[in-house]
This record gives sequence, structure tokens and C-alpha cells, in this order.
Amino acid sequence: MGKPTGFMDYERKTSETIKPKARIKNFNEFHVSLPMKEQQRQGARCMACGVPFCQSGMMLNGMASGCPLHNLIPEWNDLVYTGNWEEAYHRLKKTNNFPEFTARVCPALCEQACTCGLNGEPVSTKENEYSIIENAYARGYAEAKPPKIRTGKKVAVIGSGPAGLAVADQLNKRGHSVTVFERSDRAGGLLMYGIPNMKLDKSIVERKLQIMKEEGVEFILNANVGENYKADTILKHYDRVVLACGSSNPRDIKVPGREAKGIYFAVDFLKAATKSLLDSNFQDKNYISVEGKHVVVIGGGDTGNDCVGTSVRLGAASVVQLEMMPKLPDSRSENNPWPEWPRVCKTDYGQEEAIEVFGHDPRIYQTTVKEFVKDKGGHVKQARIVKLESKKDEKTGRMVMAEVEGSESLIQADVVLIAAGFLGSQDYVTKAFHVEVNERTNVKTEPGRYRTNVKNVFTAGDMHRGQSLVVWAIREGREAAQEVDLSLMGYTNLSVQ
Repeated sequence: MGKPTGFMDYERKTSETIKPKARIKNFNEFHVSLPMKEQQRQGARCMACGVPFCQSGMMLNGMASGCPLHNLIPEWNDLVYTGNWEEAYHRLKKTNNFPEFTARVCPALCEQACTCGLNGEPVSTKENEYSIIENAYARGYAEAKPPKIRTGKKVAVIGSGPAGLAVADQLNKRGHSVTVFERSDRAGGLLMYGIPNMKLDKSIVERKLQIMKEEGVEFILNANVGENYKADTILKHYDRVVLACGSSNPRDIKVPGREAKGIYFAVDFLKAATKSLLDSNFQDKNYISVEGKHVVVIGGGDTGNDCVGTSVRLGAASVVQLEMMPKLPDSRSENNPWPEWPRVCKTDYGQEEAIEVFGHDPRIYQTTVKEFVKDKGGHVKQARIVKLESKKDEKTGRMVMAEVEGSESLIQADVVLIAAGFLGSQDYVTKAFHVEVNERTNVKTEPGRYRTNVKNVFTAGDMHRGQSLVVWAIREGREAAQEVDLSLMGYTNLSVQ
């Protein structure tokens, strides 16, 4: 530990953000990194505590606490402090295939479990990670390193999201020949089309994909396996297959008027916006326009927030975000102690921007849609909303959100974006490979394993565990790769943590 008193000597500092009214003029990332010397001081704040909860990745009260990848956080925080950036990069890469992604989009479970955060401000671990990986690219540490020996084994990975990429990266480093099949026109899965550019610039994704290609991973695009590519053919030509197609079925809102024009799933809205941005900087008009329109976003999670931020940038006249659940407290409650994940209210970038542009928080809590009202042309024009309250269900005994009688009201809604989560894998893929699914339509395996009921077919990521975080997808990809390697070689030297 380089500086035992660092957490007392230095205050927590993080990158500056470009002001909302300036950053909404484009879709660029909007964080301005700290100078390197200041970032090194932030590394000094790490206490190297005896029990580093930051890297534990354990479940507490049903929520993850600490990094699921078990990143060696105290080690590379200290290396940042001492200026040993190259060794910090190597320690970071031992457990994380894609720190350039997690340093941008991970909610920093590590920081919420940081011992410094018990009675003060946690170490700025996420930004230390960002500095390590960006410095590595700048200095050439992150350049392609193809394997020197090939095993002669061939693996097909279906899906190029974070889980599929992690599987491919690990197995390629082991020396297997890996082909990734992606149904879209660009690789990256949700990293490319599910996360807006201002959170994860697509040049960052392309940069890593290029490294992987130089290391020998093959990508086949516009390959919709189960439709224009046959599963049987892939099974015949590859020694192993890994299904990593994500949790791709958006949860719908089934109320009267749902068939109205102008109602879209959030994933379709976000994908169209990003694709049009990348293809033509919106000149092709192949996106869902919300300019001058009143937008209603249904769902209060990260995807809902992304819809808010994207709508603001595309010139919406107003944005309302409906959340079924009550507003969370502003600070930890007594039944949510450290190091549990803090169940507190967070105002994210999209909401910050809506507040700045429209003068109020777009979120309306404990509210849902009861009906969509159409105009004469069949286009949505209003949403009938109703307040909710927590009540005990007399039949099940469970607490449920029930409608408050007499609380209905109408709000303007020219465009509705449904961001209510996802419900599991798409059946045309699972049926094509004849793999079993569980009651949530996730691909079924033994607990803690990744082998399916079909010989030589494995699975990983959201398709296996359900909708989750990028960091969990990477962990699943690493663990699945280890299991695949063991099945191919009879032993494995791939590390998971």
C-alpha cells in the first residue's frame, strides 16, 4: 500500500461533466477526465483494507455487493497511485476482458461496497479503471496479441454482446478458432445498439472489435441464426457452440389502445437512433422522430433513462417518465446497510437533462398507464394514467401495487416508449438448437453451469441468467469459456478470477 493515509489526505474527486444544455446538442460522451496526477492521487485513497468488499461480488439480501468479476481493485488502485500504469493494466486485464466498456457503463458495484464509503466517500474506482484502460491504448499496451499456437478446435458463438465477446476473447486466447455470428449489421450486441452513444461511444466498441479481429476472431454479420443461418449446419461445422443471444423479448404493456400508432419498444427506438447516427448522422431519417412531440416513457430503469436522454437530444417538446414503484429514499435506510447495494434514489444523466430543459423531474412515481387514447387516424394522442399504492393481495398474501380509485388522469402522448424490461430468450433460436428453457424462458442448465441439454451446446449471459448488467454478462462469458475449454481439451488453464 503506497500511502496508508491517502483516504484521509485526499478528497474524492471525479471527472467533470459537460453541462446538460451543452451536451444535449450532440450524442458525444460528456465526461472530462481528471489530469493524470490527480487521478493518481485518487488511487492513493484506496485503503487496501483487510477485507476488500469492493472485489467480493457476493449476493447480499438478493443484491450484488462488490465486483462480480472479482477485479483486483486494491492492487491496481495502488499501481495507479505509484504511476505503474502498465502493470495496472495487466492486473486489470487478468479479470476483465473489456474495461473500456465497464469503465463507462457499469453502475460501479465496487464503489458502493468500498470500505471508505462506510463513513465517507468511496474511492473513485470506476474512473481509475477508465484511466488505466485509456492510458493502455494510448501507450500501446492494449495492442493485439494473437495466440502463438492454435489447437485446431473450432467454436461458434451466437451473439456478439458482452457475454458472447467475452466467450470469444477467452477461447481465442486459448488458441481455439472462434467465429462470432451476429444478426445485426454491426457487431457488439447491446453495446452497439442497446446503449446510446453518449454513454458508450461506438468508436470504443469498434476499437476493441478491431483488436479481436487482429487476434484472430472472425465475425459474420447479418447472420440471424435460426433464420438465414441454419443451426444444424453450424453444429455440423463447429466442435462447440455457445448461445449468447441476450434477453431479447421486451415486456409489453397490455392495455386498451395498445395497437395505436406511435407506441414503440424502447429497444427499437434506441437502436434506430444509434444506427441512423452511425450511418448518416441522422440525415437518412431512418429513426423514430420525436421532434416537437410529447413523449411518454414507461419504465424507470436504465433503459428508460436512456430513452429520456435520447428524446431530449432529438428535440422532444416534453418527456414524462412513469415509474410503478415509489420513489426510493435519498440516503440508505436502516434495513439497507453497507455493504449492500444502496437502494437510494438516483438522478441519472437523462433525468438531469430533462430537468434542465423542461424545468422539472420527468419522473412520476407510483403511476402506470391504464389506456392509450387514439385520434381519428389511429395514432396515440393521450395516455390515461392511474396512481398506484402498495396493498396486500388477499389471495396470495403478497404486497402488490394496486390502483387508487378515482386517481385517473389524462396526459399528452404523441410518442410512447415502453421500457419495461425483458422477458427472456427468443424462441426461434432456442427451438432451432432444441435447447430446454426454464419457466422464465432463459436457457436451462445445471445451477452454476453453462452446458445445455444438447450435446456440445453451451450458453451464457442474459440468455442464460435473464436481463442483467454488462459486468455479469462478462463474468458469465468467462465462466462459460472455461467450461467449453475443459470439454474440448480435458483440462483448462483459462482463469475466471
